[in-house]
Amino acid sequence: MAHMLIRHKVQDFGKWKPAYDAHQPARAGAGLKDLRLWRNADDPNDIFLLFEAADVAKAKAFAASADLKEKMTSAGVIGQPEIFFLSGD
Repeated sequence: MAHMLIRHKVQDFGKWKPAYDAHQPARAGAGLKDLRLWRNADDPNDIFLLFEAADVAKAKAFAASADLKEKMTSAGVIGQPEIFFLSGD
């Protein structure tokens, strides 16, 4: 099974989290299953997200989509996210 790991900073976690939760149907439509959300212990606005990806091509398309970029901007994501696609042995 493949996974997608994302790290990005947000202006305000309290504003970002409801927008993230509301976008869950779009993630599910892209074959992503939410597994974990972590916040950096030294900076709670530094977010790490782990997803199970049923189809890496669909996950990559979602990650590059204009819809996701728009949602991230309106939710207060700062800068460019780091996105990693991982495979296990």
